[in-house]
Amino acid sequence: MSELHRFLDEARALLPAAVVLRRRIHQKPELGLDLPLTTEAVLDGLKGLDVGIARGPSTSGLIVTLSGAKPGRTLLLRGDMDALSMPEETGLAYASEFPGRMHACGHDSHTAMLVQAVHLLHRHRDELAGTVKFMFQPGEEGHGGARIMIQDGLLDADPKPDGAFALHIWPNAKAGAIVGKPGPMLASADTWTITIKGSGGHASMPHDAIDPIPVTFEIGLALQTLVTRRIDVFDPVVLTCGKVTAGTANNVIPETAEMVGTLRATSEAARERAHEGIRRIATNVAAAHLCEANVAIRRGYPVTVNDHEFVDFARAVAIELLGAENYIDRRAPLMGAEDFSYVLQRIPGCMMFLGVMPDGHDGHDHVAPCHSNRMVLNEECMAVGIAMHASVAHRFLAHGL
Repeated sequence: MSELHRFLDEARALLPAAVVLRRRIHQKPELGLDLPLTTEAVLDGLKGLDVGIARGPSTSGLIVTLSGAKPGRTLLLRGDMDALSMPEETGLAYASEFPGRMHACGHDSHTAMLVQAVHLLHRHRDELAGTVKFMFQPGEEGHGGARIMIQDGLLDADPKPDGAFALHIWPNAKAGAIVGKPGPMLASADTWTITIKGSGGHASMPHDAIDPIPVTFEIGLALQTLVTRRIDVFDPVVLTCGKVTAGTANNVIPETAEMVGTLRATSEAARERAHEGIRRIATNVAAAHLCEANVAIRRGYPVTVNDHEFVDFARAVAIELLGAENYIDRRAPLMGAEDFSYVLQRIPGCMMFLGVMPDGHDGHDHVAPCHSNRMVLNEECMAVGIAMHASVAHRFLAHGL
């Protein structure tokens, strides 16, 4: 039996505490960068442990430091803590008590698993040659909490991590499985706004006006042609127009129309090519119809790029811990985005996914995904997450990549 199996056994013993903490956080979801109730729950969960706790001036995030018995390398383990601004319709006994807020992306479980990973590694601190840092991060859902914690100097504080690892739950993957991929794992996420300006007038006399609405439609279609004809199919982007706004009455041609959407890419090259294409198409299609187009693109999270060597290392740990049948090599990136990408720009490491498919599903029927108001997860799988965190840290400090 592998030495790592003891971590799985001990993680199962810690599972009840993880469930209690996860449900406490789930009932009181918080948004953004200031999460006082969630941070308090984390600190309560760490009471009695001999660890260092560092906080920055800009968020309620924490860096918890566990020093081993001997000097050595340093590994960062990360869990995000914030919820989403959306209603919960799961019917759970511990459903959100705050209307319009829900832990629909599993950050409650990420936090609970990481707290118990601190406990598990604390038991074995005499075996550790080096340091483990645990990053409890707010503001992943669009607020860039990881970037802000980096700006606050929390990531570079001595000892600076030599590697970084994170787990994200995935309700649509086999319960208890680890899913990984080298290279791009998640996409960048940018938002764009195109404002088309024409000249208003009476609906019965469009020739005396410059109607921006058909121009808006034409730009929308041209953007889809951009994706299929100017972007490499093997370096893809997803360009979505999510909202179009124009007009005030059925017999009035408006002066302006606005379209907003998102752009996702899995490389900086494709991202920049799409940015240039959006501007070129909007400006020139509008000009062809005597309109003006203003394009504003707000850059969001960068591509989450997993280090190849670290993925090979973490894959070997997962297979040793769980068996080859419980490791899934993913061929293509997911087009969602993650601000762990900022960490991986500075430190070699990887993000992997933990399958938490609820009981009663086999993967062929519908499972409510992350960001669904009905998303639920298999809490038993948190034991695997706790053990995976501990195993990656223990093995990294003992042997490196």
